[in-house]
Amino acid sequence: MSSVRVHNFSVSLDGFAAGEGQQLDAPFGHAGMRLMEWAFGTRTFRAMEIHGEPGGSVGVDEAFASAWNVDVGVEIMGRNKFGPYRGPWNDEEWKGWWGDDPVFHTPVVVLTHHSRPTLQMAGGTTFHFVDAEPSTALEQARELAGGRDVRIGGGADTIRQFLAADLIDRMHIVLVPILLGRGERLWEGFDGLEDSFDIEAVPSPSGVIHLTFTRRS
Repeated sequence: MSSVRVHNFSVSLDGFAAGEGQQLDAPFGHAGMRLMEWAFGTRTFRAMEIHGEPGGSVGVDEAFASAWNVDVGVEIMGRNKFGPYRGPWNDEEWKGWWGDDPVFHTPVVVLTHHSRPTLQMAGGTTFHFVDAEPSTALEQARELAGGRDVRIGGGADTIRQFLAADLIDRMHIVLVPILLGRGERLWEGFDGLEDSFDIEAVPSPSGVIHLTFTRRS
């Protein structure tokens, strides 16, 4: 069976995956883009046009970043990752942060309590808006994945839900050397998580530490 995995997900030293005050002009809240600065110099992120600075690729960071889409057939993301708006879809003109040709080029399952028609975009990306618990959403995602891996893209609350349901096989978490003090925590309520995963740490010259969690047999 295909793996369920998290990849390139950044958290601060105090465990926050996003700052306080997320909104349209501040998708990571008061954190700004500091959680993702490690990635901006990699060839992978420049190819996705996530950041316009030229930068130079850092070997360790590039090695991890480039595995983001390898053998991934579908992504599951929370409503807050798709966009800054809450509640009913009063404006269906919003099609995500990524423009007309999103970076995924696969089906994407967006978890939301408010229905919306399937959204087909350029490059092979199709957004499916689903109101379901993690196990049911995963079943639907596997049908779309064609035997390939399912990536849990975030945000933090979505990853927490899938961890709590014991559905994640592998995680790549990037520990970024900043302190945010407030925002959305990733690890809330997971005392003893290390008992379920083998964990490896790889430091990078950029200052981040790449943590790989692999579920024990």
